[in-house]
Amino acid sequence: MISRILSAELAEHTGRRVTIAGWVHRRRHLKSVSFLVVRDRTGLAQVVTGSGLPGEESVVRVTGTVTARPQAPGGVELTEPEIEVLAEPGAPPPFDLYRPVVPAALPTVLDHAPVALRHPRLRAPLEISAASVAGFRETLDRLGFTEIHTPKIVASATESGANVFGIDYFGRPAYLAQSPQFYKQAMVGVFERVYEVGPVFRAEPHDTARHLAQYTSLDAELGFVADHRDVMAVLREAVAGMLASVRRRAAPAVELLGLTLPDVPAEIPAVHFTEAQRLTSSGEPDLDPAQERWLSEWALREHGSEFLFVTGYPMAKRPFYTHPDPARPAYSNGFDLLFRGLELVTGGQRLHRYEDYTAALAARGEPVEPYEGYLQAFRYGMPPHGGFALGLERWTARLTGAANIRETTAFPRDLHRLSP
Repeated sequence: MISRILSAELAEHTGRRVTIAGWVHRRRHLKSVSFLVVRDRTGLAQVVTGSGLPGEESVVRVTGTVTARPQAPGGVELTEPEIEVLAEPGAPPPFDLYRPVVPAALPTVLDHAPVALRHPRLRAPLEISAASVAGFRETLDRLGFTEIHTPKIVASATESGANVFGIDYFGRPAYLAQSPQFYKQAMVGVFERVYEVGPVFRAEPHDTARHLAQYTSLDAELGFVADHRDVMAVLREAVAGMLASVRRRAAPAVELLGLTLPDVPAEIPAVHFTEAQRLTSSGEPDLDPAQERWLSEWALREHGSEFLFVTGYPMAKRPFYTHPDPARPAYSNGFDLLFRGLELVTGGQRLHRYEDYTAALAARGEPVEPYEGYLQAFRYGMPPHGGFALGLERWTARLTGAANIRETTAFPRDLHRLSP
């Protein structure tokens, strides 16, 4: 049997007899000849054939001679083919997958995701997402981080008890983890620098274009920092590495979607929260979406950057484990990274002394007992540390210009959707 090659490799085999395999993307009949367009994971290949063509989305294996033809995809086509049908569809797809634009509304796409995602334009954001994760891992590996995997079933709803999913764990109450925050901090005491790529769960009753009940979080935590600015520097490297990976690994998807990828400045501009308040004429202790959009436009106009750090959020709006600014204790050594009008990353320096944690909990009127497992690491000496978390689907939506975060998620889970 001739070994299978991919459609993107056909031009390298002009004049030879080869085998390809994939799905029938489209059938075309002319007066004297018929064509099959076969789709595989690298693109499209044209096959010149006679009558009796298999139906669209049939799975086929085709052996033929690679012949130069400038009008064909990749400049070549297969002639004198032998076509073997490996599987036939039991029903037509919900819409024509061969059309250059998606002729269906988002609910139809989501309802039929296993087949709808075969459309090149719907698959492209997922290719960009995968390339982003690869770049994140490559960058942090290069910076001496160790990848970890932490539990997604936890015993205590400690971070935000009202927004967790409760489950029955062998007759005991348990919860789906909102983040790996507590575990990645503990692992700083083991490896100093750690990261994780994994699902997190938020039982928030949002029905918006920017929220999901389950999403993928890119988390990192590093020890022996001077303050949050060391964390921001690592985040800058991670974002630059993600974009470099997208350019390298997902170039066809970027081209198909007609995207302009951003440049990451050598130093991302930063404004303190109090300055952001002044610029937006806001007296609120947080930034709303309209203010995030305004600040992003300001950063692009004033600094030529599509990225902007907002630092020093009020301690009242940050989790209890956030380190206060020693010079301004009402404000934190925390930050958000805005990108194209949206908060993309939250991070900062953490408390690292056991007594600081007990004092922070007491100041909030919270008991220590629910946090005992978490605080255990700090009893035995932890270095100054900090970290960040980046939402993958939100990142991909910003890169691709998707109007809805569900367009960058293979099988989204939200307030209404639990299948497919």
